[in-house]
Amino acid sequence: MAQPVPVRATAPTDTIREAVRPRRLVPGDRVALVAPSGAVERDRLAAGIEILRSWDLDVVVLPHVRDIHPEHAYLAGADVHRAADFQQAWLDPTVAAVICVRGGYGVQRMVDLIDWNVLRTAPPKTLVGFSDITVLHEAVATRLGVATLYGPLAAGFVFTTDGPTADHLRRTLFEPETTTVLTSPTAEALIPGRARGILAGGCASLLAAELGTPTARPSFAGTVLLLEDVNEQPYRLDRVLTQLVRSGTLDGVAGIALGSWDGCGPLDKVRQVMVDRLGPLGVPIVWELGFGHSPTSLTVPLGVAAVLDADAGTLTLDAPVLTPPNAE
Repeated sequence: MAQPVPVRATAPTDTIREAVRPRRLVPGDRVALVAPSGAVERDRLAAGIEILRSWDLDVVVLPHVRDIHPEHAYLAGADVHRAADFQQAWLDPTVAAVICVRGGYGVQRMVDLIDWNVLRTAPPKTLVGFSDITVLHEAVATRLGVATLYGPLAAGFVFTTDGPTADHLRRTLFEPETTTVLTSPTAEALIPGRARGILAGGCASLLAAELGTPTARPSFAGTVLLLEDVNEQPYRLDRVLTQLVRSGTLDGVAGIALGSWDGCGPLDKVRQVMVDRLGPLGVPIVWELGFGHSPTSLTVPLGVAAVLDADAGTLTLDAPVLTPPNAE
């Protein structure tokens, strides 16, 4: 009879701790939509709002969500306004969750304009988004210590067109006990084994770009690191991963869960880069767990403990990411 594979030991527990878990949503809750990054397509925003309202949520669109920067049309309005919208949403005691409407580029321009000291005075709430929102996830983790959701954008193509993507976010928000085991048909082991750690990460190129900034963590030691990206050819992914490795940021990482690599060239070449750059870390790695820039995408929590089983292609949370409404 085969012996169970031991869970890989993580780095010392004082390297990274579990984040505070916000409460789950209930019908009637108010959610705030913000645009920290790129300019938003209005038709798609309307479609996303309709979906959220169909979940019996009270949707509030912050004042500058529909803005376009006067000089840089790739940004949703001025940096100071995008930062102000996020801060207003987080501090509003009637708002239960802050949902980003689009990625693209722009969070790095506004994240240092947020008064994180003031935000610490507010009760924790759920942040949802992915791609460029990786920078906000890291800032909320390092400055506020609150768990977040690496999930679809409210005005994103996948959220507004793919039912399973929207439903997985809905269940994570309202019924998080139903989404504690994450997997996909494409998930398989690149490097076998099991590892336990705190979930962290996001878009690989954004994590590399964040190195050395005020909101970046100095180390991912003790984490199960999530990595995905879009439209980065293999040689560029090689550069991103090499930067992360050379910086020492990945020293002590417990395991790695890879998401989607849409537009990144032939997948066999992407796999080769992953094995070549990440394999020497000697930790379990699962390929294509089903999150990120893909036609169907899972919502993955950040800041909470989980076990990665590369052989089974699963990521299992220790507990639901969001607490019951009446939790202390």
